[in-house]
Amino acid sequence: MNKNSKELLTEQPLQILIKQSLPAILGMIVIGLYLLMDGIFAGQILGEKAMTAVGIATPFTYINTGIATLIGVGSASLFSRAIGEGNQRTIDKVMGNLCFWILLLSTIVTILGYLFCGQLLMIFGAKGELLDLSTRYLRIIFLGSIFVNFAQAANMVMRGEGLMKRAMLIMSLGAGINIVLDPVLMIMFREHGVEGAAIATITAQFIQAVFTLWYFKKKSETVKIGLMRKEKEITGEMFSVGVSAMLMQVLTIIQQSFLYSQAFRYGGETSAAIMAVSLRIQAFSFIPLWGMSQGLQPAIGANFGAKQYNRVKKIFNVFTISSTVLAACFWIPAEGFAKQILNLFGLSDETLFLAVPNFRIMYSIFIVYGVMIMIMTFFQAIGDGKTAGVLVLLRQVILFIPTMIFLPYIFGAQSIWYVIPIVDGIVVLLGLQRYFITVKKMK
Repeated sequence: MNKNSKELLTEQPLQILIKQSLPAILGMIVIGLYLLMDGIFAGQILGEKAMTAVGIATPFTYINTGIATLIGVGSASLFSRAIGEGNQRTIDKVMGNLCFWILLLSTIVTILGYLFCGQLLMIFGAKGELLDLSTRYLRIIFLGSIFVNFAQAANMVMRGEGLMKRAMLIMSLGAGINIVLDPVLMIMFREHGVEGAAIATITAQFIQAVFTLWYFKKKSETVKIGLMRKEKEITGEMFSVGVSAMLMQVLTIIQQSFLYSQAFRYGGETSAAIMAVSLRIQAFSFIPLWGMSQGLQPAIGANFGAKQYNRVKKIFNVFTISSTVLAACFWIPAEGFAKQILNLFGLSDETLFLAVPNFRIMYSIFIVYGVMIMIMTFFQAIGDGKTAGVLVLLRQVILFIPTMIFLPYIFGAQSIWYVIPIVDGIVVLLGLQRYFITVKKMK
């Protein structure tokens, strides 16, 4: 057990938060800044239609993120609990098993994604020039699947080791390269600017993957990449824990397909453009909260594995309060300066006039997103993938789809912007109830 792992079991919760989450939050802000700037660059350099096309294509990149999260969160949860238990046998198998599944699943996604991305995008209601632009962008993104999946999944294991600063430096490197290359390649490729944006993304992912591979081959003190093979002993548990985290990513595709299709149905390309910008701002705001949760996961996992249940509860409380404060740092400016922020994306005056009130409604629930992500991370960290999975399904399918269909049908077009606040509010309340039931059983 290295120094970082020991600190997870002994330091005060606030110290753990500062050491584990602060580097993660700063690194994730850089990553989130890339996502935000990608939309701003597309709107300012290529125009509103190209910005909308990239926005429509973006949810399908969650297929790769879902695979990386499935393997990465599952492996990191196994790894951090094995550290707490002192189980070296499991530690030695983690990375070889991770590489096997990343290679297999990434190859499948690359082939199917490249061949059928046009059909997938039509589900969102894209057609004509929007369909052409988004297809050209997404095909190139799918070609880089293996790089992003390995880099992200292995990075989660690095965080499970407690090495947040190193993990975030590597991820920030990739995001920084992407931010620099984006406008350069968009301008260089001219009428093929969307292809330039996609090439910038996969180039950055390749460089990040190389640095990550180098770390695990040469530098890691605790876990190395050994023989790449499927490990039956740990694969089942890896999938059972990781599936809830994967669902949150992959089901975003279903969720956003309904958001875009209803936006097209009730407001045409104008509403779709507003939806693209709103979702991009929400994603940027959410990523630092996700960064904080990466600090929570190894801390909860290690202490739960060591049966230090009082520390588990104290750590969760500190992280949840802090995540709410962090959410407020984004929620207050976004609600107060909505017009100025939305204007950065190159929206026309008519679109901007409609965007401001709709964005404010949709974003109103963000203040409790810190609580939501900490609850889901808590259940993943203790190995209760079932509860985390149910909460994700409720949020993105079971409650969301009926509400998305019937609310605008009954109350009209404006009500599509109320769906996310209503559904997410219910899920937070249900998650809190389940959390309190679980901690009462800890003895």
